[in-house]
Amino acid sequence: MPVDAVCIGETMAVLVPEQAGPLEESEVFRRGVGGAESNVACALAALGVPTAWISRLGADGFGRLVVTQLAERGVDTSAVAIDPRRPTGLYVKEIARDRSSTLHYYRSDSAASVLGPDSLDLPAASALLGEARLVHLTGVTAALGYRAGHEGGRRLVEAVLDRRRPGQLVSFDLNWRPRLWDGLGTGRPAAILAELADRADVVLLGTDEAEAVFGTDDPHRLRALLPGPRVLVVKDSGHRVTAFDDDGVVTEPALAVEVVEPIGAGDAFAAGYLAGLLRGYDQRRRLRLGHVCAASALMVAGDHGTPPTTAELDVLLSCSASQWSALRASEGAFAGAVS
Repeated sequence: MPVDAVCIGETMAVLVPEQAGPLEESEVFRRGVGGAESNVACALAALGVPTAWISRLGADGFGRLVVTQLAERGVDTSAVAIDPRRPTGLYVKEIARDRSSTLHYYRSDSAASVLGPDSLDLPAASALLGEARLVHLTGVTAALGYRAGHEGGRRLVEAVLDRRRPGQLVSFDLNWRPRLWDGLGTGRPAAILAELADRADVVLLGTDEAEAVFGTDDPHRLRALLPGPRVLVVKDSGHRVTAFDDDGVVTEPALAVEVVEPIGAGDAFAAGYLAGLLRGYDQRRRLRLGHVCAASALMVAGDHGTPPTTAELDVLLSCSASQWSALRASEGAFAGAVS
């Protein structure tokens, strides 16, 4: 089946302790996979959007785990390259007694750390990129390689932007990860990210990360800073999302959600919004689909929630403003004025 969307970036194996507490006291771990771009790919596939993921993995059990889990979620992994020398990246989650979590990364010399423009030239990758209507990237991919002394990730993002064909969209989620930019000096990461984002067609960023990178969380100031994208989506976590395009400005409040775990919600929002864009939805309906997908992720442990059925989505996306504000998301369900 031809793909509509291609996501590019690193995915790692993840180990999650069964019990809260310091890692040195944790005896049993569950294994899984995690990565911003593959999270988006999985969520797009769950929404019925044919999607592929391009990356590099080690020739190891964790790499095979990543491919297996993504394929089981309906993602095309035919353009994933296997590195015989470098390992699949890994991160370990540490859960505190208060249920907050800290992520410990082991990815400096991973297979994906050498992603670069040449990754786009492999026959399978070139074929997928030649047919996709949308290519999704993040600031994580742009940062890959800097800690190893090269700019492969940045050059990959630039290559995607340079090579996009007429009618093809490139989306860019800021996804600020300060540790990946270590050593570049004050202000340099912000300049690089601003340059890349301003060349994309669709840009998504959160107000918290925008404040950290660009020094402001004001949506209108951010639009002035990034005038190039056709669409700029500014997410004020848990409150509202504001979208700017040629037709004006649309703001849609977030849903009230009983949160189980916050990880993965931003990627789920991106997937919902981009699915709505590919389907030709108007701005408000795209934002609502993003909110619903984010809420679905927030209601589960782990990165991947299950979106409502097509019929349920149609009701949620079509409700009035007052019905929308009355909705509550809890234990995998949406209840309120339209239930």
